[in-house]
Amino acid sequence: MSDFTHVYFEGLGFDFNLPSVAFSIGGHDVKFYGLIIAFGFTLAVLYGGRGAWKWKMSLDGMTDVLIWGTIFGIICARLYYVAFEWDYYSMPEHFKEIPAIWNGGIAIYGGIIGALIGAAIGCKIGKIDFLNLLDLGALGLLIGQGIGRWGNFFNQEAFGANTTSALFRMWSPKIRDTLAESAADLAEKGMNVDPMLPVHPTFLYESVWCLLSFLILHVIVTKKREFKGEIFMLYGVLYGAERMVVEGMRTDSLYIGSTNIRVSQLLSAIIVVVALSFFIYFMIRCKKNTLPQKMLPIIPDERPRKEPKKKKEKRGKTEKSKNNKSEE
Repeated sequence: MSDFTHVYFEGLGFDFNLPSVAFSIGGHDVKFYGLIIAFGFTLAVLYGGRGAWKWKMSLDGMTDVLIWGTIFGIICARLYYVAFEWDYYSMPEHFKEIPAIWNGGIAIYGGIIGALIGAAIGCKIGKIDFLNLLDLGALGLLIGQGIGRWGNFFNQEAFGANTTSALFRMWSPKIRDTLAESAADLAEKGMNVDPMLPVHPTFLYESVWCLLSFLILHVIVTKKREFKGEIFMLYGVLYGAERMVVEGMRTDSLYIGSTNIRVSQLLSAIIVVVALSFFIYFMIRCKKNTLPQKMLPIIPDERPRKEPKKKKEKRGKTEKSKNNKSEE
């Protein structure tokens, strides 16, 4: 099997060979997929560490959060995917593939659920404010997701249905083979595909959306965070809304049983409604100054306001000079 696949971007007018293997060590291939996921994870950790330092959160406690969140995140991301593809993985010849996450097949929502469970444990052990952690974690997730989606590009997976009008439409022999293998199953779900036509690069749509969402929420958390947990709620609204739309284009969605209901699309809709409801509720309480004390944000880097002592002294000097003049 070749380590390259030829990718065509018809709308942009160029094509090139795309490698799947970055390098080899001791006869073991290190794929771009794993490297890109690791790079996104590293940037997310660095950003979270910087935020923790600015908010005076214990770095030892954050280490506990990182360890537990990573372990649970990876395990749950894989288990979530395997659970909804159990017909495949339950076969004896495929059962041994369950741990092989380096070949793809992890679910973002499963990872988020696992990371939240692990983070809650880490916060308890490391005595970290969980609401602050959620806000930092949401920003880290957007970094990781925005960069990690490019791993799907190098694997030529997580693409959408056929399109002949999208500017960034793409095609490759690997996309052709994947669509040919899944065409019958997709037809049963009401999605007809042509392996010879280009497809939507849904990995790109999600990557751009996540990175733009990160920039927006970074500005909010830096300049105008009203309460703890606000960024996490807005993350739920922004990412959930995007996933609802983009998931409807994808050809590799996980479905609920034999139905045509896409798991991620339904879950995204629920997340948007719940997150938006909580955000509106707490924002109203914020405006009324009735927020619980534990939700009020503390910004250690904010400079304390100067007492107006000098102004009082100046006024005193002015009054004294006036009295002197009147005496003259």
